[in-house]
Amino acid sequence: MSPSPLSRPEHAQVSDDPADARARARSPSQCFRHGMVQSLPFQLVIVPFGMLFGVVAMEAGLDIAQVMGFSVLVLAGASQFTAVQLLSDNAPTFVIILSGLAVNLRMAMYSASLVPWLREASPGQKGWIAYMLIDQSYALSIQHYERHPRLSLRQRLSYFFGTATALCVPWMVSSWAGAMLGNAIPDDIALDFAMPITFLAMIAPMLRTPAHLTACFVAIVGSLLFAGLPSGTGLLIAAPLGMAAGALVEKMTETRRQEDA
Repeated sequence: MSPSPLSRPEHAQVSDDPADARARARSPSQCFRHGMVQSLPFQLVIVPFGMLFGVVAMEAGLDIAQVMGFSVLVLAGASQFTAVQLLSDNAPTFVIILSGLAVNLRMAMYSASLVPWLREASPGQKGWIAYMLIDQSYALSIQHYERHPRLSLRQRLSYFFGTATALCVPWMVSSWAGAMLGNAIPDDIALDFAMPITFLAMIAPMLRTPAHLTACFVAIVGSLLFAGLPSGTGLLIAAPLGMAAGALVEKMTETRRQEDA
């Protein structure tokens, strides 16, 4: 689903809010630190989520090197859990790959909505953005850009890399800790609370338009309807259905807006 026209810089309203003026006055290094500080609350879910992955991956038969390979190279918690679960179920390789891609399709939407804000970045910078783009760094950055649309490119990049550094490094460290200390963690400590809370905290504030709500509702209904399909393949159907429904509603909304103009 493409970004809403109202989220693009050329459609952003100029604000005289003192908070906006303070944001534009920050140096790139201050923007980096600001991004790190605003990421700190997510540590409450990133750390247990990462530890849980380390525990689950070791129980699935992976060694430390493989666990860290997942967390450092893949760097995508939901798809990592999906892959490990399917590996435990002895699912075919192509199903594991397709399921991981389906779970990560949202990254394509994240990237599309960041283009209006970061399109002038260098190829190297875009490569790092692609690598460090996770749910939390996206959610924080896009909301920051929309609140402060007159930030310079350097300020936007600095803020993004501040959030990403404060989120990605703890994820890697906590995955290693979970793999190393998994057997010492009592069974009555429910680390699995982190996954649903993380996504609820990120997604709920972003459901601001009919297109967002439609995509969310259709994806949820599709996931429930196809939950019985083997090896998590229901996600391969539910995710595209949600995106298609959201795109359709957004197109209808834009057409209606143009007709009313």
